[in-house]
Amino acid sequence: MRIARNATIIAIVHRIYLDHNATTPLAPAVVERMTAALREEFGNPSSVHHFGQRAKAAMDDARSSVSRLIGADPSEVVFTSGGTESDNFAIRGAAEALEVTGRRHLIASAIEHEAVLNTFRALARRGWTTTFVPVDQSGVVSVDSLRAALTDDTALVSIMHANNEIGTIQPVAALAGVAHERGALFHTDAVQSAGKIPVNARSLGVDLLSLSAHKFYGPKGAGAMWIRRGTRLLPILTGGKHERSRRAGTENVAGIVGLGVAAELARTKMAADADHLAALRDRLETGILRAVSGTAVNGSGERVPNTTNISFDRVEAESLLIALDLEGVAVSTGSACSSGTLEPSHVLKAMGFPVHRTQNSIRFSLGAANTEAEIDHVIGVLPRIVEKLRSLTRTPVRA
Repeated sequence: MRIARNATIIAIVHRIYLDHNATTPLAPAVVERMTAALREEFGNPSSVHHFGQRAKAAMDDARSSVSRLIGADPSEVVFTSGGTESDNFAIRGAAEALEVTGRRHLIASAIEHEAVLNTFRALARRGWTTTFVPVDQSGVVSVDSLRAALTDDTALVSIMHANNEIGTIQPVAALAGVAHERGALFHTDAVQSAGKIPVNARSLGVDLLSLSAHKFYGPKGAGAMWIRRGTRLLPILTGGKHERSRRAGTENVAGIVGLGVAAELARTKMAADADHLAALRDRLETGILRAVSGTAVNGSGERVPNTTNISFDRVEAESLLIALDLEGVAVSTGSACSSGTLEPSHVLKAMGFPVHRTQNSIRFSLGAANTEAEIDHVIGVLPRIVEKLRSLTRTPVRA
């Protein structure tokens, strides 16, 4: 809550957080357990004495919790610093391990997170061939598109489970099956799905899976990668024999403990939270489309329950984001802002939308603590804000 002052009035602004795909607040149980870990499990988990083994035991508990969340065996879970490192480890580690086989072709979807796209671009500068398969206007990769892109030289396919901007869920199991037919490994970035919807690494049929704690009420700086037993990766960090020689460096024990608590909470609360979030998301979408002309939802089909991406014709997304923040509502454009210039969303661009639509869309990503009253407040203030922003232009609203 913020108190805004001027000479004559005091206005109390209630803050509404609708940017949970960027990060989530820590669950109270996570804070409590991490605080205890910082105080009590301070030993180095590689040490053989009591203090080290106490820290190792705390990590082992967290590894079991993460493995239960994704239907894995604890020995297949490697702790990392988050989604970006996990994506890099999967892609670089698999690519370098397979380089000796002559397979030097990589495939990703055109709507991947920058952690994947920029890693592909870095490998392309080192001589790897890369292909980015398209999506349709629903935001989904088709099995036929992937099949057409695969070659006998394909080493790895990386396609996200759920998109961070529009929330669409990809048919990962079917896509992984097609990749395996050509002998390629399959990695999925599950950062935006793990903890929100059921994710079972074995049922998905993937070889590698990335997740991050801060997307489901855990701490920043803690993540994990699932590596299917038998999948060979070269480590991207060299040093000691931590994480069974797969990820060098003294482990972030408190962060890992927080990840474990968040994973256990997500596993037990997921179904109830999903119903709550889907109802709020649908209420928000229906209300905005009804109250504000020239609006449309970006992405269709199966989506994670907390996410909607809506375009507002004849309104620059950055201006709308700032205006909403002044009203106490935190949202995201879903695309990068640099030097005051709004960059077009690469996701919406890949979906084939015109330039104006890639620059006028807002992502609303809800969390478990959001309420109907908050959603109704957002619906209530948007028409006035949009009307004011549109009054600054002369272009007619597009049908």
